Amino acid sequence: MDIATHIARHPGGHTKKGVFRSTFGDRLFHKWLMSIGLTPRKTHTIGALDIPDEYFRDFLRGHLDGDGSITVYIDRYCTKKRPNYVYQRLYVRFLSASRPHVEWLQERITSLLGVDGYLIAEERGVGRASLHRLHFAKKDAIKLLRWIYYSPDVPCLARKRAIAERFLTGDIRDFRHPPGFKVRERRSSYLNFAAC
Repeated sequence: MDIATHIARHPGGHTKKGVFRSTFGDRLFHKWLMSIGLTPRKTHTIGALDIPDEYFRDFLRGHLDGDGSITVYIDRYCTKKRPNYVYQRLYVRFLSASRPHVEWLQERITSLLGVDGYLIAEERGVGRASLHRLHFAKKDAIKLLRWIYYSPDVPCLARKRAIAERFLTGDIRDFRHPPGFKVRERRSSYLNFAAC
């Protein structure tokens, strides 16, 4: 692209050393970014972006790296009443201060992949913009992760790929319980109907 760049260390990130930030300026590149929907103060103003279908999952992977999360935990909420109630939970989330943007994300993902997810608005108090989260759980989350990490060498944030790695192969049904968990035989039909 022949654009001059400046690289410098910047405070922030997950280490005390900070992170490296690359800055660059080019009038034509700026004009192009504006034309596809990247506007000034994008955190609050971003909406739909002009991303071709064939590149959307690569864009989404970058979105997950920058403004998303992958959460995995073991749910033992009801083991006193139901010993087999030990489940592995998985959530993939995308975050934005712009509701139109997460609605556009949801629409595109549904159109291209056939999973819907669900939206949650988080109020943050007087004078602060709401945060909007697009959530995908378990089966839909696995399908989404396999779609965006379609090859072992795609560019991505290594620490997030490492969390997703265990879900990228195998039968989705195998991820219901945590690795190594053995389902106990039920001795009473009561356990089939017990509620927590």
